[in-house]
Amino acid sequence: MNKLVKNRIYLDNCCFNRPYDDQNNLNVHLEAEAKVFIQNEILNKTFELAWSFMMDYEIHSNPFQDRRMAFLSWKNIAVVDIDPVEEILIKGKDISLKNIKRKDALHIACAIKAECEYFLTTDGKILNKETSDIKLINPLDFIRQFYTGERI
Repeated sequence: MNKLVKNRIYLDNCCFNRPYDDQNNLNVHLEAEAKVFIQNEILNKTFELAWSFMMDYEIHSNPFQDRRMAFLSWKNIAVVDIDPVEEILIKGKDISLKNIKRKDALHIACAIKAECEYFLTTDGKILNKETSDIKLINPLDFIRQFYTGERI
């Protein structure tokens, strides 16, 4: 099994899109602020960002060019970029058996391969699942847990 790298995180596509969602919803607004805070902490080297071919795929599918450019700029900041190797595809298939969509399962498999400690998402369907390989958590709960030690 892969060794976890302390403070290495994977932000899924939902996280990157959160600031563009309806900010009139308090939970959405707080998650967006948390995501921006986490990105600043990545720049400050508190956290390491992992990237993957799945991020490339989903970002290139985004119809908004300004968002694509903003999101892709983070690829250069990532400390690791996971390629689509057979191990990822097999792990993704196993994860999808937990009633997780195939694309989401591949993201999680990439995060595991990147030896991330946390998989950050705002997708409630993913957050309701569990895996023994990585902690699935939303950005707001991640900040609370990381900075206060409070377990959610």
